[in-house]
Amino acid sequence: MESRTQLYKKVKPFVAIILVQLGHAGMSIIGKFALNKGMNPRVFIAYRYAVATVVIAPFAIFYDRKKRPKLTCSIFAKIMLLALLGPVAYQNLYYEGVKRTTATYSRALFNVVPLCTFAMAWILRLEKVNIRRRASQAKVLGTIVSFGGVMLMTLVKGPSWNLPWTYGHSHQESASAAHTQVVVKGSLMMLAGFFCQSGYIILQVRV
Repeated sequence: MESRTQLYKKVKPFVAIILVQLGHAGMSIIGKFALNKGMNPRVFIAYRYAVATVVIAPFAIFYDRKKRPKLTCSIFAKIMLLALLGPVAYQNLYYEGVKRTTATYSRALFNVVPLCTFAMAWILRLEKVNIRRRASQAKVLGTIVSFGGVMLMTLVKGPSWNLPWTYGHSHQESASAAHTQVVVKGSLMMLAGFFCQSGYIILQVRV
Protein backbone atom coordinates (compact mmCIF):
# COMPACT_ATOMS: atom_id res chain seq x y z
CA MET A 1 0.00 0.00 0.00
CA GLU A 2 2.83 2.34 0.90
CA SER A 3 4.68 1.60 -2.35
CA ARG A 4 1.55 2.47 -4.34
CA THR A 5 1.29 5.80 -2.52
CA GLN A 6 4.92 6.61 -3.29
CA LEU A 7 4.44 5.60 -6.92
CA TYR A 8 1.36 7.84 -7.14
CA LYS A 9 3.32 10.80 -5.77
CA LYS A 10 6.09 10.23 -8.31
CA VAL A 11 3.74 9.79 -11.28
CA LYS A 12 1.31 12.58 -10.33
CA PRO A 13 3.43 15.54 -11.62
CA PHE A 14 4.02 13.85 -14.99
CA VAL A 15 0.32 13.05 -15.41
CA ALA A 16 -0.51 16.66 -14.51
CA ILE A 17 1.96 17.97 -17.12
CA ILE A 18 0.47 15.68 -19.80
CA LEU A 19 -3.06 16.87 -18.95
CA VAL A 20 -1.91 20.50 -19.11
CA GLN A 21 -0.38 19.93 -22.54
CA LEU A 22 -3.57 18.24 -23.74
CA GLY A 23 -5.51 21.23 -22.44
CA HIS A 24 -3.22 23.63 -24.30
CA ALA A 25 -3.62 21.62 -27.51
CA GLY A 26 -7.40 21.61 -27.14
CA MET A 27 -7.45 25.35 -26.49
CA SER A 28 -5.34 25.98 -29.60
CA ILE A 29 -7.75 23.96 -31.75
CA ILE A 30 -10.84 25.63 -30.24
CA GLY A 31 -9.24 29.06 -30.57
CA LYS A 32 -8.26 28.48 -34.21
CA PHE A 33 -11.79 27.25 -34.99
CA ALA A 34 -13.37 30.32 -33.35
CA LEU A 35 -10.98 32.71 -35.11
CA ASN A 36 -11.68 31.07 -38.47
CA LYS A 37 -15.37 31.67 -37.86
CA GLY A 38 -14.69 35.40 -37.59
CA MET A 39 -14.38 35.92 -33.82
CA ASN A 40 -12.11 38.78 -32.81
CA PRO A 41 -9.06 37.55 -30.82
CA ARG A 42 -9.64 40.12 -28.06
CA VAL A 43 -13.27 39.03 -27.70
CA PHE A 44 -12.19 35.40 -27.50
CA ILE A 45 -9.62 36.24 -24.81
CA ALA A 46 -12.23 38.20 -22.83
CA TYR A 47 -14.66 35.25 -22.96
CA ARG A 48 -11.89 32.84 -22.00
CA TYR A 49 -10.88 34.75 -18.87
CA ALA A 50 -14.47 35.53 -17.94
CA VAL A 51 -15.29 31.80 -17.89
CA ALA A 52 -12.05 31.05 -16.02
CA THR A 53 -12.91 33.69 -13.40
CA VAL A 54 -16.38 32.25 -12.82
CA VAL A 55 -14.98 28.72 -12.43
CA ILE A 56 -11.89 29.49 -10.31
CA ALA A 57 -13.10 32.42 -8.16
CA PRO A 58 -15.26 30.30 -5.78
CA PHE A 59 -12.29 28.07 -4.94
CA ALA A 60 -10.08 31.10 -4.27
CA ILE A 61 -12.76 32.72 -2.09
CA PHE A 62 -13.70 29.71 0.03
CA TYR A 63 -10.48 27.69 0.22
CA ASP A 64 -7.69 30.29 0.01
CA ARG A 65 -9.30 33.21 1.81
CA LYS A 66 -7.19 32.80 4.97
CA LYS A 67 -4.03 31.71 3.14
CA ARG A 68 -3.53 34.84 1.06
CA PRO A 69 -0.76 37.22 2.19
CA LYS A 70 -1.43 40.88 2.84
CA LEU A 71 -1.80 42.84 -0.39
CA THR A 72 1.05 45.36 -0.36
CA CYS A 73 1.85 47.95 -3.01
CA SER A 74 4.78 45.82 -4.19
CA ILE A 75 2.65 42.70 -4.61
CA PHE A 76 -0.11 44.70 -6.32
CA ALA A 77 2.38 46.19 -8.79
CA LYS A 78 3.75 42.73 -9.59
CA ILE A 79 0.23 41.37 -10.11
CA MET A 80 -0.50 44.23 -12.50
CA LEU A 81 2.72 43.48 -14.39
CA LEU A 82 1.75 39.79 -14.52
CA ALA A 83 -1.64 40.76 -15.97
CA LEU A 84 0.11 42.91 -18.58
CA LEU A 85 2.55 40.18 -19.60
CA GLY A 86 0.10 37.26 -19.54
CA PRO A 87 -3.52 38.01 -20.45
CA VAL A 88 -2.75 41.21 -22.36
CA ALA A 89 0.57 40.87 -24.21
CA TYR A 90 1.01 37.11 -24.51
CA GLN A 91 -2.60 36.15 -25.22
CA ASN A 92 -3.21 38.90 -27.77
CA LEU A 93 0.03 38.27 -29.65
CA TYR A 94 -0.47 34.50 -29.51
CA TYR A 95 -4.01 34.45 -30.89
CA GLU A 96 -3.18 37.03 -33.54
CA GLY A 97 -0.42 34.63 -34.60
CA VAL A 98 -2.74 31.60 -34.48
CA LYS A 99 -5.18 33.49 -36.69
CA ARG A 100 -2.46 33.80 -39.34
CA THR A 101 -1.07 30.25 -39.05
CA THR A 102 -2.48 26.92 -37.81
CA ALA A 103 -3.18 25.29 -34.45
CA THR A 104 -0.52 22.62 -35.04
CA TYR A 105 2.06 25.20 -36.03
CA SER A 106 1.33 27.30 -32.94
CA ARG A 107 1.72 24.33 -30.58
CA ALA A 108 5.00 23.34 -32.24
CA LEU A 109 6.31 26.88 -31.91
CA PHE A 110 5.21 26.92 -28.26
CA ASN A 111 8.28 24.78 -27.47
CA VAL A 112 10.28 28.01 -27.68
CA VAL A 113 8.87 28.99 -24.26
CA PRO A 114 11.12 26.63 -22.22
CA LEU A 115 14.12 27.87 -24.19
CA CYS A 116 13.30 31.54 -23.56
CA THR A 117 12.43 30.88 -19.91
CA PHE A 118 15.66 29.00 -19.27
CA ALA A 119 17.75 31.67 -21.01
CA MET A 120 16.04 34.55 -19.18
CA ALA A 121 16.31 32.80 -15.81
CA TRP A 122 20.00 32.14 -16.44
CA ILE A 123 20.67 35.75 -17.46
CA LEU A 124 18.82 37.04 -14.39
CA ARG A 125 20.79 34.55 -12.24
CA LEU A 126 17.62 32.81 -11.09
CA GLU A 127 18.84 29.55 -12.64
CA LYS A 128 22.27 28.18 -11.80
CA VAL A 129 24.08 26.18 -14.47
CA ASN A 130 27.13 24.08 -13.67
CA ILE A 131 28.03 22.24 -16.87
CA ARG A 132 29.96 19.62 -14.85
CA ARG A 133 26.81 18.42 -13.11
CA ARG A 134 24.39 16.02 -14.75
CA ALA A 135 21.37 18.10 -13.76
CA SER A 136 22.72 21.15 -15.59
CA GLN A 137 23.76 19.00 -18.56
CA ALA A 138 20.21 17.62 -18.73
CA LYS A 139 18.76 21.15 -18.68
CA VAL A 140 21.04 22.32 -21.48
CA LEU A 141 20.46 19.17 -23.53
CA GLY A 142 16.68 19.43 -23.04
CA THR A 143 16.76 23.05 -24.18
CA ILE A 144 18.74 22.15 -27.32
CA VAL A 145 16.40 19.24 -28.14
CA SER A 146 13.37 21.49 -27.61
CA PHE A 147 14.80 24.13 -29.95
CA GLY A 148 15.69 21.46 -32.52
CA GLY A 149 12.12 20.16 -32.41
CA VAL A 150 10.77 23.64 -33.07
CA MET A 151 13.06 24.10 -36.06
CA LEU A 152 12.13 20.66 -37.41
CA MET A 153 8.39 21.31 -37.15
CA THR A 154 8.54 24.81 -38.61
CA LEU A 155 11.14 24.49 -41.38
CA VAL A 156 10.71 20.94 -42.71
CA LYS A 157 7.77 20.58 -45.09
CA GLY A 158 6.41 17.20 -46.13
CA PRO A 159 3.78 16.10 -48.66
CA SER A 160 0.19 17.29 -48.19
CA TRP A 161 -2.43 14.78 -47.12
CA ASN A 162 -5.80 15.17 -48.79
CA LEU A 163 -8.01 14.13 -45.90
CA PRO A 164 -11.83 14.05 -46.34
CA TRP A 165 -12.43 17.14 -44.22
CA THR A 166 -9.78 19.15 -46.09
CA TYR A 167 -11.13 18.41 -49.55
CA GLY A 168 -11.69 21.51 -51.62
CA HIS A 169 -9.02 23.68 -49.95
CA SER A 170 -6.62 25.24 -52.43
CA HIS A 171 -2.95 24.27 -51.91
CA GLN A 172 -1.92 26.96 -54.38
CA GLU A 173 -3.16 29.54 -51.94
CA SER A 174 -0.95 28.08 -49.19
CA ALA A 175 2.07 28.29 -51.46
CA SER A 176 1.48 31.87 -52.51
CA ALA A 177 3.88 34.63 -51.52
CA ALA A 178 1.11 36.59 -49.81
CA HIS A 179 0.22 33.60 -47.63
CA THR A 180 3.90 33.11 -46.76
CA GLN A 181 4.15 36.71 -45.58
CA VAL A 182 1.07 36.23 -43.41
CA VAL A 183 2.56 33.08 -41.85
CA VAL A 184 5.88 34.83 -41.17
CA LYS A 185 4.08 37.76 -39.56
CA GLY A 186 2.02 35.38 -37.45
CA SER A 187 5.15 33.49 -36.40
CA LEU A 188 6.89 36.69 -35.31
CA MET A 189 3.84 37.74 -33.31
CA MET A 190 3.74 34.36 -31.58
CA LEU A 191 7.48 34.50 -30.83
CA ALA A 192 7.01 37.93 -29.23
CA GLY A 193 4.10 36.52 -27.25
CA PHE A 194 6.16 33.55 -26.08
CA PHE A 195 8.89 35.94 -24.91
CA CYS A 196 6.26 37.71 -22.81
CA GLN A 197 5.05 34.33 -21.53
CA SER A 198 8.59 33.49 -20.38
CA GLY A 199 8.77 36.75 -18.46
CA TYR A 200 5.33 35.97 -17.01
CA ILE A 201 6.52 32.57 -15.75
CA ILE A 202 9.65 33.99 -14.14
CA LEU A 203 7.80 36.86 -12.47
CA GLN A 204 5.05 34.49 -11.30
CA VAL A 205 7.64 32.43 -9.42
CA ARG A 206 8.89 35.60 -7.71
CA VAL A 207 5.37 36.65 -6.74
